[in-house]
Amino acid sequence: MMSSRPARYHLTTLRKSVAYDVAMRLPMLVWSVGLGFALVLELQHYSCADIPENPRPIYLLNIAMRISMIAYLVILATTVASRTRPLQRARGAEPRITALLGSFLITGVVLFPRRDLSAALGCVSTLLVLVGDLIATVVLIQLRGSFSIMAEARQLATSGAYRIIRHPLYLAEEVATIGGVIQFLSIWTGMLLLVQIACQIRRMSNEETVLMAVFPDYTRYKGTTARIIPGLY
Repeated sequence: MMSSRPARYHLTTLRKSVAYDVAMRLPMLVWSVGLGFALVLELQHYSCADIPENPRPIYLLNIAMRISMIAYLVILATTVASRTRPLQRARGAEPRITALLGSFLITGVVLFPRRDLSAALGCVSTLLVLVGDLIATVVLIQLRGSFSIMAEARQLATSGAYRIIRHPLYLAEEVATIGGVIQFLSIWTGMLLLVQIACQIRRMSNEETVLMAVFPDYTRYKGTTARIIPGLY
């Protein structure tokens, strides 16, 4: 009697298939395109309703912030659609769960009441989102086909912002995240932010493990760059 091949073999074969790679792109594509479309509608409503004769800085900042978020999502969708197939993925469930929590857990802040912010704190919040999204957009363009949500190795990026730190995209996204959380700040959203940051730190470690396994030069690169903050971490 012929024995069937182990289930692990079939799972490995499936993960190497084109169909699996396409399926892994779809959730992020749907999310980024859907959110981008919703932000375009929100921007249209915000910019056309009750336009002040002498717009205050916060009004202009809010317009710029929404445009930066839309630009980030457009580049994100384009990057996911055009990225190369991974050379290697992290094994096990933990890297995948950590990556998903690091990416999407913080969206839960919208379930909490929005705070009435002072003009100064509102400007700080908006500026953080604006700066974070602008930097993230630039970094995504530099990453090109190397971008992934999961801990995967595609291409080794060491130029541009990656000459200074190993994870500039995570840093930029966290700046924008903190700006967004300020608008919903409470003990619970603060705890949610801390969990999300912990997941992102673990996510960086998982990603570095895969990159070191695939690219021999990554160990040397890792020894000459900070993870996210030069001189500190």
